[in-house]
Amino acid sequence: MAECDPACCDGNFGKKVKSVCNSACEEKTTRVLEGCIPLPLPDEIISEIVPKAKDYALLHGAGMRFKDTYNPDILQMAPFFLLPSAFPRREFDRVVKLQPLINILMHRIAHDHEFLESALKNTIRVDDFTAKLWEIYLTVREEGVSQWVSLGMFRCDYFYCVPCQSAQQVEINTIASSFGALAARTGLTHRYVLGELRKPELLHHLPENNALAELCGGMISAWEIYGNKKAVIMFVIEDVTYNICDQRFHEYEIRRQRPDIHVIRRNLTQISKNGKLTNDKRLIIDGDEIAVVYFRAGYEPGQYHSEKEWEARLTIERSKAIKSPSIQYHLAGTKKVQQEVARLGVLQRFLLESEANLVGQLFTGLYSLDLGPEGDEVIKMAMENPDRFVLKPQREGGGNNMYGDEIKEFLEKVKDTPAREAYILMDKIRPPMQHNYLVRGGTEVKLSEVVSELGIFGVLIGNEKEIMINKFAGHMLRTKLSSANEGGVAAGFGALDSVFLFD
Repeated sequence: MAECDPACCDGNFGKKVKSVCNSACEEKTTRVLEGCIPLPLPDEIISEIVPKAKDYALLHGAGMRFKDTYNPDILQMAPFFLLPSAFPRREFDRVVKLQPLINILMHRIAHDHEFLESALKNTIRVDDFTAKLWEIYLTVREEGVSQWVSLGMFRCDYFYCVPCQSAQQVEINTIASSFGALAARTGLTHRYVLGELRKPELLHHLPENNALAELCGGMISAWEIYGNKKAVIMFVIEDVTYNICDQRFHEYEIRRQRPDIHVIRRNLTQISKNGKLTNDKRLIIDGDEIAVVYFRAGYEPGQYHSEKEWEARLTIERSKAIKSPSIQYHLAGTKKVQQEVARLGVLQRFLLESEANLVGQLFTGLYSLDLGPEGDEVIKMAMENPDRFVLKPQREGGGNNMYGDEIKEFLEKVKDTPAREAYILMDKIRPPMQHNYLVRGGTEVKLSEVVSELGIFGVLIGNEKEIMINKFAGHMLRTKLSSANEGGVAAGFGALDSVFLFD
């Protein structure tokens, strides 16, 4: 088999950057994975199974509300793929096993002030959003932290990289890591579909997924650590919630596990109006003391309409409530920090040599655009071959990245300005293609060429000196048409899926 130049995607960032994706790499990129059953399915089977799958998904809570048709009284089916998508068992097991180590890495990064400051010093000069987060972080640090315990509910996203023949990390999410609930329900839908297709012998290829129970268990453990049985858990939400089922099922799962715990939902504007701190820094919202704050919003600038919303975020961070994420966890999850962590030798700052080697194998190429010779060389490389890369700003939520000629056009505008320091460059991972049926309301179901992105959840609770809980917490799979660049389901770019493991 032809070999890919290892510098193409092994994360070896010590060598000088150059365009190395050669013909051997391209040859291996053409791989197409076989699905769980032979495709295409006969038309008569499609016409019978699709309505059943739609009903099962919707009646088991796999629903959303959509921006273009929003109605609070109407729930629509979340888009999903008819069949589970293939993913190599070896690589699935590897990233599952490494998730607790990733949790520890993020925890230690978040508590390393010197590293965060060094990593973000240029970004905060040109990116107003990250600068505001950094300002809150410094304010709390200088005033004295009221709650040292943080709740990390992380999600690491991966593509299986054909040239590398291994899972490669796309990013680590530390705030609003969503779809723990809907991922589990999609797995149930696929079990039902395989049963209806009379393929029960395939069910053992679908791993159990306890993401919802594990994530909610993390919030419950944090509530117990807080130590006030009358205090509540608060979800910080958007002004309008489209991904309502995923959020509500977290609320309902907490109630199922612990009927004595109450959950409230507030947006940042409401918190600014009705939130206050007591003299001993307890957070009070509409008369309720808050034990745990779970951010499902607050990750993008549009959710802060004015200084009042920023004041609300600062009030939360000043409080004794246990936050998911705390402000330092939020900063640790920025794209710039992840790029700096991927530099040669940096992982050893946080992990043992053997641990760093294992985690480092997950990284693809991540490159700084900071002003200077290194950044200039990276920009030259990107402009010469923009299809090899993804340009990323310091944003979450989907729809923010740039690809192909868009990269070249943008860098041409900013290459000589500090504005480029708000972005990082990443090697474009080359996942295998496979075939599946996209099921989306109001559109024809047809066989499509797709690629899949695996998300691995982790939960960690701890402070600077002690880690109390650290575990793998389930998984999710998002799949998109191979022609699409973005894959976020809530942002409208992808669809729900589940994993079909193969050896």
